[in-house]
Amino acid sequence: MRVLVTGAYGLIGSAVLARLHRDGHELVGTGRKIDTAQRQFPYARWIAADFRDLQSKEAWTTLLTGIDAVVNCAGTFQQSWRDDLAAVHTSAPRALFAACQDLGIKRLVQISAMGAGEQGASAFARTKGHADARLAASALPWIILRPGVVLAAGVYGASAMLRGLAGLPWRTPLIAGDRQVRIVSVGDVADTVAWALGPGLSVRGTFELLHPRSYRVADLVSAQRRWLGFAQQPTVELPAIIARAITAGADALAYLGWRSPARSTAFAELAAGMHGDPTSWIAATGIEPKDLDAILNERPATLQDRWFSRLYFLKPAAIACLAAFWIISGIVAVGPGWSGALALLASAGVHGTLASLTTVAGAIVDIALGLAVAIRPCARTALIGMLVVSALYLLFGTILAPALWLDPLGRLVKIVPILLLIVFALAVLEER
Repeated sequence: MRVLVTGAYGLIGSAVLARLHRDGHELVGTGRKIDTAQRQFPYARWIAADFRDLQSKEAWTTLLTGIDAVVNCAGTFQQSWRDDLAAVHTSAPRALFAACQDLGIKRLVQISAMGAGEQGASAFARTKGHADARLAASALPWIILRPGVVLAAGVYGASAMLRGLAGLPWRTPLIAGDRQVRIVSVGDVADTVAWALGPGLSVRGTFELLHPRSYRVADLVSAQRRWLGFAQQPTVELPAIIARAITAGADALAYLGWRSPARSTAFAELAAGMHGDPTSWIAATGIEPKDLDAILNERPATLQDRWFSRLYFLKPAAIACLAAFWIISGIVAVGPGWSGALALLASAGVHGTLASLTTVAGAIVDIALGLAVAIRPCARTALIGMLVVSALYLLFGTILAPALWLDPLGRLVKIVPILLLIVFALAVLEER
């Protein structure tokens, strides 16, 4: 069949794409930014598509031309200026379902979420539930899949944070470490999608994809440490006030474009508990869901996995450090450091109005770059700007005042580690 997979480069979408490719399906993948996906999955035809622009069935017609089946893997975790829950989970899928019905699509598989429904614990679950209800009421041949916490060799969102927590030294800080969660292998999810697209299958239904056993969050982190080859260590449950502060900070950062898995939606879902019954899924598909050990043992951890776990929390720390450094540097230059900046320029032969203008201009650039790097869509451009400005500081400093290389405060020497920190931030900036 010719299958359209939406959200096709995400954690679930990419696994579905690879599984359907093995089955010989002709694939069309969609997503907001497809440049990397086109190189990574050359066997699929890629179309750039944003669900916020697909709010009517007419908008879907071009994407669906010649398509036999659709797997909707698109989703977003929490509302922010970068992500519109209602558009992605409700209005765009409704338009998709209507277009599929008009065009006679043979099968539609909806990737939903545990707890989706009117009484869901979060806006994420409720909006997913709205789409599920609309699909269930349609005349389409549909299947709705509601996976638990999806674990895979690659990680994103909650699974990435679990691996990051596993890489912390000395003690493992946890929020709600005793909460019970239900897991599922991404391979089991992809196999279920492949089953749903099998020849002659006519079943409709909603299936909960999860292992029958539940696990504590602390158990998941401990198992990740074993898998990574790190020694076991004690866990520390963070006080409620710290947990609330972390959640509030993560929610605030979402409005700057950063998608932290520590946002309030995650803890609302945890607090509600993860309840489900995989019996009908197992009976219908014959799939025996993998437990935690089986998922981790599918492949051994690599050095790159250990790097990721150790660098996970260093990435936001590096970006925050750079933002603070550049903003403070700019403020100091036009504040308490004004006279020192003018004296430094005077030693290089720059005096009077030109020196003042140079100092102010430099401060504005520093502050602007510091602010921009904190905004996710601007971060890459800001980091490149920091590289250029730092290189110019080194160049002109060397030309105009070479003695600064011997300055006991290391005014030029200190720029070199700053350059390396910027390069590090650029190297780990990509989210998936």
